[in-house]
Amino acid sequence: MKEAWVETIPVLGDFGDVADPAQFAPLPDDWFIGVSDIVDSAGAIRDGRYKAVNLAGAATISALSNALDGDLSLFVFGGDGARFAVRADQEAAAADALARVAAWVERDVGLKLRVGLEPVTDARANGTDVRVAFWRASDHVRYAMFSGGGLQWLEARLKQGEVSVPQADSDSEPDLTGLSCQWGPVRAQRGRIVSLIVKPAVAAGDDRFRALTASLIAALEQAGSLNPVPEAGPNVRWPSTAIALQSQVAHNNLPPWRRRLRVIATAALMWLLFKLGRRVGRFDPASYRREIAENTDFRKFDDALMMTVDCTDATIADLRQLLDAASADGTVRYGLHTQDEALMTCVVPSAFSADHMHFVDGAGGGYASAARQLR
Repeated sequence: MKEAWVETIPVLGDFGDVADPAQFAPLPDDWFIGVSDIVDSAGAIRDGRYKAVNLAGAATISALSNALDGDLSLFVFGGDGARFAVRADQEAAAADALARVAAWVERDVGLKLRVGLEPVTDARANGTDVRVAFWRASDHVRYAMFSGGGLQWLEARLKQGEVSVPQADSDSEPDLTGLSCQWGPVRAQRGRIVSLIVKPAVAAGDDRFRALTASLIAALEQAGSLNPVPEAGPNVRWPSTAIALQSQVAHNNLPPWRRRLRVIATAALMWLLFKLGRRVGRFDPASYRREIAENTDFRKFDDALMMTVDCTDATIADLRQLLDAASADGTVRYGLHTQDEALMTCVVPSAFSADHMHFVDGAGGGYASAARQLR
């Protein structure tokens, strides 16, 4: 049963409030915070493996949620990893899931996933905090947001090798039920897909950063530059580039050829259903596609404003002008990366429920490339 405290977390009604610390509640002292991160994601991106990077990052969320019987409310997908918080009574199961998913990523995806899990009190003892809020993406899905710098502090320690969860045996299997990467890339409709990360500069006060963030969001909303997924849902395209990756998710102790055959058969059936757009029993493809658009996490806050948006060239120029001025006066640090398409990686507990989640990132480097500009 979900802890009642989670239901007391503030739910933002206006996304423009995401940079307001007063909108966030402190995580209880007996909770744990965790992070996952792909080693050398930049190299994987150069090799054209960004879909694999996204899949490995989302696998952390899928494995944790399944290990906790769906009782995972506080998490953020970051492109090449994830951040999350769990209760003390969930810590052992979470650590086991992290160990298993790290082994799976290395064995079956060919990437290295480092994972860490620490008490939130450690973050507070080191001068940072972890505060949380929810953003309601739709009537069916809400996404957690984090502020306070505690998860950023933990990720830095993870990358320095100061914390880690030991990887499980190489033959260990995480439960990745519901994890899917079978939608094709989403092409920009307005111009370019922008992956944007905006962080407060060290000397920036809360008021300055909050005002700048609200201005950015308002400018994007006024320009109509928001969700890269069309309102009617993503276009139906054969997921040729995703078949091999999805075959690694659908392990089930089957030989590789049987896994691939099963994935192809499932993809063919779903492609046909969505292409025809006809209701089959309780499943309505048109409604499901609309829910995909509604349920995407194209905007979020994780110690920084993070957005994947579809913008015209003029809007991109306006964003750069606004951000360059805010950077020059010491308000923000930012990374802005552009590409032609966006990617979706999905966690779908049930195709018959409207709470399916869709993690959006840029298809040509995305958040990982934007984050490198911050450094």
